[in-house]
Amino acid sequence: MGWNTLDDMDLNGKRVLVRVDLNVPVDAGQITDDTRIQRIVPTIRDILTAGGKPILLAHFGRPKGAHVPDLSLRLLVPALETAFAAPVIFCADCRGPAAAASVTALPIGTVLLLENTRFHPEETANDPKFAAELAELGDIYCNDAFSAAHRAHASTEGVAHLLPACAGRLMEQELTALEAALGTPKRPLAAVVGGAKVSTKLELLGNLVEKVDHLVIGGGMANTFLAAQGINVGASLCEHEMTDTAAAILAKANTTGCAILLPSDIVVAREFKANADNQTLAADQCPDDAMILDAGPDTTSRISKVLDNAKTLIWNGPLGAFEIEPFDTATNAAARHAAALTKSGSLVSVAGGGDTVAALNRAGVADDFTYISSAGGAFLEWMEGKTLPGVAALNASSSR
Repeated sequence: MGWNTLDDMDLNGKRVLVRVDLNVPVDAGQITDDTRIQRIVPTIRDILTAGGKPILLAHFGRPKGAHVPDLSLRLLVPALETAFAAPVIFCADCRGPAAAASVTALPIGTVLLLENTRFHPEETANDPKFAAELAELGDIYCNDAFSAAHRAHASTEGVAHLLPACAGRLMEQELTALEAALGTPKRPLAAVVGGAKVSTKLELLGNLVEKVDHLVIGGGMANTFLAAQGINVGASLCEHEMTDTAAAILAKANTTGCAILLPSDIVVAREFKANADNQTLAADQCPDDAMILDAGPDTTSRISKVLDNAKTLIWNGPLGAFEIEPFDTATNAAARHAAALTKSGSLVSVAGGGDTVAALNRAGVADDFTYISSAGGAFLEWMEGKTLPGVAALNASSSR
């Protein structure tokens, strides 16, 4: 662990700039999912308990450097006050005299929410002067937004070089879980990677075949791998232009000792709709006019055996068209088996990615995995082996 946590900082009486992710879904002015708010509560409460003054930096939507009233963070104040069980004061800017005055007047026990950082183009440009203006508002910088750590923005990376910096509780959880999953995992290490397209997960697959012992490939991308082996996939979603790339990944896995598991049997249908007429066939028997929409029971059984022997699991993406029955069968079965192994203490399971979280929630097992990452792009980039600017800045701060 090359970064400080809140436990390493003297917070009493200090102004703590906290970068958080408040990019919650809103419909008709109402928050429809407050998960991201709930996940930063431990950080804010710990700062308040220690006598610190939390000053929240966050973005909301993509205003592209302009002041867009509909993307103001003001809307979130009531929800934040409820979650934090503390007063929340809103400032209509995150820089300049108004922000400075709000910070100066901030009472102990109160949280200050600064306006959307992306209302200023200097934020996404990681402008040094803008980062310095933000830094002047605090004594300590705390990054609790792993989901934005892959962005080298002023509030996620620039400020960390200008103040004593640490990870918040959510960031600490994320980094600890991911280090356990891919940095120094207990082996055998297995990965489940699904989703629609190989092209969106090329770097992920290329990194994983060098790191994991078993790689299960499912979803639409499995069709591309089947096609790379000369197997007809009919009318299935398939990136035929990526078959050479898929073949290269298979060859690379042979040299690294990574065992790749592809579907041995498939569930096919002529229509993409719930409860469409379907057949279970051998993987090489897909009719020309049919679509592969799920993995079959033999494949599911083989996946279970891989999980039985694994000590650590990384999961990203569904194994089939999990949104519609009965093509959610393989995803549900594998997810529930992984959850049962996790609950028994024999498996460390870490999952992340939008479709992944939705699939695990649908299977009813999200709470049973060791850790579910709330990040999307940052989770994928970490799995790809990339350096995340927000994390690197925390590491640099701890070594100063």
